[in-house]
Order: sequence, then C-alpha cells, then structure tokens
Amino acid sequence: MSIPYVKMNGIGNEIVVLDLRGRPETVTAEAARAIGTREPFDQLMVLYAPRRADTLAFMRIFNIDGSESFACGNGTRCVGRRLFEAGAPSPCFVESRAGLLRIEKAGELVTVDMGEPRFAWNDIPLAEPFADTRAIELQIGPIDDPILHSPSVANIGNPHAIFWVDDVAAYDLSAIGPMLENHPIFPERANISLAHVTAPDALTLKVWERGAGLTRACGSAACAAAVSAARTRRTGRKVRVTLPGGDLVIDWTAENRILMTGATEFEHDGLLPADIFASAAA
Repeated sequence: MSIPYVKMNGIGNEIVVLDLRGRPETVTAEAARAIGTREPFDQLMVLYAPRRADTLAFMRIFNIDGSESFACGNGTRCVGRRLFEAGAPSPCFVESRAGLLRIEKAGELVTVDMGEPRFAWNDIPLAEPFADTRAIELQIGPIDDPILHSPSVANIGNPHAIFWVDDVAAYDLSAIGPMLENHPIFPERANISLAHVTAPDALTLKVWERGAGLTRACGSAACAAAVSAARTRRTGRKVRVTLPGGDLVIDWTAENRILMTGATEFEHDGLLPADIFASAAA
C-alpha cells in the first residue's frame, strides 16, 4: 500500500505535507530521514487526527535530519492552503507542539498567527543567564575584530539568533552556520540568521536553519528577525522580510501576536511506500 504526499513550497522553503489523519501510520525520526532521501525537503509537515474539537489536525514537524521542530511558519501556510482547498473555513486552527495555530486566507496569500515571541534567556533556551537578550555576548573571529558579534535572540517555537550586518551576501553562512547552530550557548541548537535593515519597514534575511542547513526561506526566522528589529528600534512592528525565495510580511501586533503572510506554491504530489513506516516502527 502506498501513502500519498504533496510537495509544496512557501517562498522557496521546500515542504512535504503528509496527511495521516484517519491512518494508523506514524512518523519517527528514522522515517522522516527515509522520506527525505526519496523526496528532499526542508520540513516535513505531518498531520494526525485532531486532539481538540476546535482544530482540524494535530501537526508534527520534522527537519530532513530527522530532528523535530516545534514551528515552521512557511510549512504551516502550506498546510493551510491544502486545508482551504479541501473546503476548510477561513480562519481554521491546527494544533502543534508549540500550541494552537490560527490560519486564514489573505486573498491569494495565506496568513498564520505564529503566537507570542519569547525573549527570556531560559525560554530560548540559552546555556547561561542573560538579562538582556536584545544583544548577547557571542562572537566569532578575533576578539578585537570579530566577524560576527552580539546577536539578538528569540524563541518563535524554536530558538533563533539574529546577527545584524550591512550585507548578508558578504558572509559565507554555509561555512559559519553549522558552528553557530551547534555553539554551546544553544543547548537545543539554534537557527542562525544574518539580517540587514534596508528601511524602517524592511529587512533582508539569510538563514541557516537548525536541522536543515542553508534554506531559501524560513518563516520562523523571518518572525524572529522582525520582532528583534522592532525590539532594538531598528524598524517598526510591521515589516517586509526579503529572503532568497521571496517576501514575507510580518506584523507584530499590539496584542503581542506575530502574523506572517506570504505566498505558497504547489509543486507535485507523489506516493510513499508503506514499508518506510513499517521499518521505522520495527
């Protein structure tokens, strides 16, 4: 028996949506890695039967290395588009390990409420206390002339560090990203972003994503950069974030919610052999 999936992308963030509602199969880290060898992805969005009456699904998120993420805004927007195409009302709700996610249509685009940002050092989490997480003591390179230093940090369902630079293309993030992702200051690893403020309402962003590597887009990183830019008075609370794959509009509302809006794209569908799940279970 084969199990259908859908390949999509959210402004270049490669997403596989696997709907297991009403099915007995489950996805483990081993199964996620096996799926990734057949259909490469940045994130795998797995839908299970809802656990709450006010939601359409319970969702788990896997990176291609098999690690689990609590948040993926672009993937959630892709899931939302599939739900709307199947007749779901707008807005609708799905549950993830990060909590309840509200998804709604925005014309041809999709908006997801990413929830409230967290800034306390132990919520990110960091390995040691920092009273002010708008800029923590972390640098790479010589002490008197570091390559990067003083990132802002935030948790948007997963940990993020944002380094403020004048040109995101001036750094080889594929070389420094792995070292920073696994730096001891981040006990659960971290997503690493380079951010350039181009206007009071605009950022350019490049992201090394925890468990996925260099990606064309990362929704939660865009949210982390946007709220950190506002928090450090670099921008206002609503900004357009430009990533290699396209643009996202991030609105950090007065109610402390982060709304992310952007495009989604269907690529193709396919079938997965059931033995991927059977071997993982074994």
